[in-house]
Amino acid sequence: MSPAQQPSVLVVEDESAQREVLNYNLEAEGFRVVMAENGDEALLMVSEEKPDLIVLDWMLPNVSGIEICRRIKSSNETRHIPVIMLSARSEEVDRVRGLETGADDYVVKPYSVVELMARVRTQLRRTRPATMGERLTYDDIMLDSEEHRVFRDGKPLKLGPTEFRLLSTLMEKPGRVWTRDQLLDRVWGRDIYVDTRTIDVHVGRLRKALMTHGGEDPVRTVRGTGYSLG
Repeated sequence: MSPAQQPSVLVVEDESAQREVLNYNLEAEGFRVVMAENGDEALLMVSEEKPDLIVLDWMLPNVSGIEICRRIKSSNETRHIPVIMLSARSEEVDRVRGLETGADDYVVKPYSVVELMARVRTQLRRTRPATMGERLTYDDIMLDSEEHRVFRDGKPLKLGPTEFRLLSTLMEKPGRVWTRDQLLDRVWGRDIYVDTRTIDVHVGRLRKALMTHGGEDPVRTVRGTGYSLG
C-alpha cells in the first residue's frame, strides 16, 4: 500500500510510554501514525494532517480531550473524522459525556491493546473501507481492494495503479464532491508535488477504462471544484 493510501491515525496522548505503545502497535497494523502531546498541538495536527482517525486521551494539559473532541465535531471540515476517546474515567456518566460530545467510541484505561486495534479497524472500515481490504460496489462497478481488481457489469477492467487509487477514493463515498487538492492528498500523498491538472488527465484515463465495455460515464465533473462518483 502506498503512503497516500495508508490510513493515518493521530494519537493525542501526553504520557510518552503510552504514545510509544500506541505508535508501535498502530504501525504494526500498517497505519501511518502522527503524534501530539497536548491539546493545542492536537488541534494544529488535525488542521494540517486531516487524519483518518484520532485516538484521543481525555486528560491532557492545556485543552482537555473533551474540548478537542467538541471542536473537531463542530467543524464541517473535520466532523467526519472518527474519534476514539481513551479515559481512566470508567463511570457511565463519563462514558455518556464522551459519546455525547461526539466521540465515536470510548475505551477505558487500562485497555487491551488488541481490543483497541480492533476498534480502530472497525472505525476505519466504516470511513475508509478500501484501505481495509473491503470490496466496494457502486451501481454496476465492483472494486476488490485486496486482489486489486475492478469489474463493471461483471467484466474485468484494466486500471493503472493511480486510476485504481482514484476510483477507490471516489467509491468510498459516492456522491461526495472531492476537490482536486483532496484527491491529490489522498491519491498521491502530501509529500509529493503534482500539478492539479495531472488529476484531470488521470480522471480522463479512469473514465476511458470504466467505459471499456460501454455504459454511462459514472464520474461527474463539478465545475470549479472537483469530481464525484454519481
